[in-house]
Parts: sequence; C-alpha cells; structure tokens
Amino acid sequence: GMGMGMMGGGPMGGMPFGTPAAGGVPGAPGMTFGRRNVRLPPEVNRILYVRNLPYKISADELYDVFGKYGSIRQIRRGNGPETKGTCFVVYDDIYDAKNAMDHLSGFNVAGRYLVLLYYNPQKMQQKVDARAKREEIDKLKRRYGID
Repeated sequence: GMGMGMMGGGPMGGMPFGTPAAGGVPGAPGMTFGRRNVRLPPEVNRILYVRNLPYKISADELYDVFGKYGSIRQIRRGNGPETKGTCFVVYDDIYDAKNAMDHLSGFNVAGRYLVLLYYNPQKMQQKVDARAKREEIDKLKRRYGID
C-alpha cells in the first residue's frame, strides 16, 4: 500500500468554522463534514496522474488549475520525451483529489483536453512490464522475420 496515513496536517480545506459540530466530539469519526462519510472507491488516490497537458503550461498555471480543488503537496512534471505533457499532482487530502478528478477530467486547457487517472503503482508497473514484453516480442519477430 502507499501509506495512506490520514494525519490532518494543517486546516482541512480551509473550513470557515473552527468549532466541531454541536454535540460532536472533536475528531470523532462520523462528525466530520458530510463529504467525509462518502465511501471512496478503492482506486481513489491522493496522487493524480495527468496526461495531455499543453507542453507550454507553467508550474504556476498548473497550481492555479489544480489548486482550485484543495491544497496541493506537490506537482511533479514530466520532462523527458516519454513523459512530456504529463504530471503527477499530489493533494494533501484524498477527497480534494477525488473532487479534482471529478471536475478536471476532460477539462480544456489551451485547446487540449486533460486526461486524469488515479496513480496506481501496480498498474503503472504492469504497463511498463507489458511494454517491455511487447518490445521483446517485436525484437524476436524482427530477428526471425515474422510479421
């Protein structure tokens, strides 16, 4: 697993009031702001993998777009030929990541439609493995002149 410790570091999405809900014990499960009781699908992750970004987009612009949905721990942009136009956006809060996913999939930035995926270490690894296998097979085919 990716160590999803939900330690509340800092304000929770800047909620306007500091007092717990009436009768609620501070920090008790279930008293949190409505949305917290939503059960998240297992693939939901604080890390979003974003594809199809305009190459010219600046880090500030990325923070503008993704920061609307919650506080961001970091954004890592791809800069190699394989990873250009992609980035990882890491939110402090998994619910903010889900919110961004819901709103920004297909979002148009400079004429390109963003593709958002939840980061999935297993899937990513499988993809890399599959690609390596394909290349291996292609090499063999070429070597043996098979189509």
